[in-house]
Amino acid sequence: MTLASETKSPEQASKPVASDSKPAVDPEFPYEVEMTLMEHLEELRSRLFASVIAVVVCIIACFVVVNRIVALLEVPAQGVTFLQLAPGEYFFVSVKVAAYSGLLLATPFLLYQIARFVLPGLSVKERRLLGPVVFGSSILFVAGLVFAYYLLIPAALNFFIRYGEGVVDQAWSIDRYFEFVLLLLFSTGLAFQVPILQALLGGLGLVTAEQMFKGWRYVVLGSVVAGAVLTPSTDPLTQSLLAGAVTFLYLFGIVLVKLLGK
Repeated sequence: MTLASETKSPEQASKPVASDSKPAVDPEFPYEVEMTLMEHLEELRSRLFASVIAVVVCIIACFVVVNRIVALLEVPAQGVTFLQLAPGEYFFVSVKVAAYSGLLLATPFLLYQIARFVLPGLSVKERRLLGPVVFGSSILFVAGLVFAYYLLIPAALNFFIRYGEGVVDQAWSIDRYFEFVLLLLFSTGLAFQVPILQALLGGLGLVTAEQMFKGWRYVVLGSVVAGAVLTPSTDPLTQSLLAGAVTFLYLFGIVLVKLLGK
């Protein structure tokens, strides 16, 4: 039995042959996952829910030991008597301190949830930057808290205590004191993120180290303004300390960008 061979026309021969092979993976986005809008929203909802639960648990845990946290934050104010000027004032102060402390304690988990959400859409280059940026940002934020606790807060409090020494009794509102301390702590932690911003801009190739160095005069002026805005006190010593720290961090960021370039 003889099989007749088919003769293909030129149009048929030029048509591509269908195959079941998967489409080529983009080398820049090897981990990209295609999801519908509803799938994205569902993932966002689940991660937000987990983040809120983590924050609430951390706040409750901090509220259980809030008296120890309050005692730790009162250490820089040596020789000062704290007063409760209204019923329940210390209770609301305790809630505020527990909220700030719980948010700080839950920050690593929040960063993890954010990273897991954005990772599939990042390129290889952006993925390489994410880990060092998150780690460096955490270290610098903690360094900002330590700097404020051991240098900025004592300097500001000593200025106010000495200014009124022998004229007024040093009896302060517990609520006003913790507004001052918490604001100074967190604003300093945020100000210490300057090198991370520089590293991101340099790592993505948007700004070079040489361009950053050329604008150092504007940075010094900006750090002085930031010191005046971010510090709740009006004493020049505290503002100068924060401005000097921001300027130093900016110069450190230039060196970091230079090393990233190499």
